[in-house]
Amino acid sequence: MTLILSVGIKPAFAETVVERISRTGNLVVGTPFGLVPYAYNNSNEELDGYSIDVVKQIQKQLELRFGKQIQLSFVEVNNISDAVSKILTGEIDIACNTVFTWQRDQFVDYTLGYTQSDIRLLIPKGKTIDNFSGKKIGIPPLTFVYSAISLNHPDATLVEVKTTEEGLQALKEGKIDALAGDAIILDGESQQAQMTADFELFPKGVQGYGNYGVSCIVPENNSTFLNVANYAIARMMEGYLVGNEEMTTMVNRWLGEDGVVTIVTKEHLKTFFCNTINNYEQIPFDN
Repeated sequence: MTLILSVGIKPAFAETVVERISRTGNLVVGTPFGLVPYAYNNSNEELDGYSIDVVKQIQKQLELRFGKQIQLSFVEVNNISDAVSKILTGEIDIACNTVFTWQRDQFVDYTLGYTQSDIRLLIPKGKTIDNFSGKKIGIPPLTFVYSAISLNHPDATLVEVKTTEEGLQALKEGKIDALAGDAIILDGESQQAQMTADFELFPKGVQGYGNYGVSCIVPENNSTFLNVANYAIARMMEGYLVGNEEMTTMVNRWLGEDGVVTIVTKEHLKTFFCNTINNYEQIPFDN
């Protein structure tokens, strides 16, 4: 944020987001291309993932609103700072896989969360670690991860890694004793790197170091677009809760016992979805 302010990036919104999408017929999405399970190139070299499916639900609602087809364009964005700056300059309309902070909320607006995660450590499987005093823990460039680990393991040595991929390689080579990060991403990325036979998430159980929602960010002061995005996400959650085939198949493909990421249980998802929906209006569904 300091960099954004120091270089003088100004929001560039001569028209609202929905006006621009209606005019161009195009929704521009900022996203990573290699972040399992949220957004990554699958075996067919197609951009796929839970967040991509969420964006497609937003696309459908825009098409219903405008009565015409809306195309999706993807711009590679690999960190939150880049996502925020591209939102501010109007280069992208939306970016997902983001965690709410009050500081970022000064510059962008957040949608409803579409899943919940926490911070955990990836450690060698079967290795008992009573405490992490003097242990080297890899930390990606995310402030909330650094804060959570430094608070819970103040005697550990925190080693900065530029990416989760770099951290996984350092863990494989024994350069660090553990790798910290978002539990869903650690689970997905370690599976992608074929590391699950030798490494596991810590702590085990239903909760790591704090819980938080995973959302999308959109330009500030674009309430119509935010409403469309929120409705699409709420509709997805409502559909899952009432057993709609399309929505349950979509969510279960990514999260849950039969999904790409198994750390999130169906019961956990239902609780999170239900708590979110209870703060809004329920959406009727025909199964």
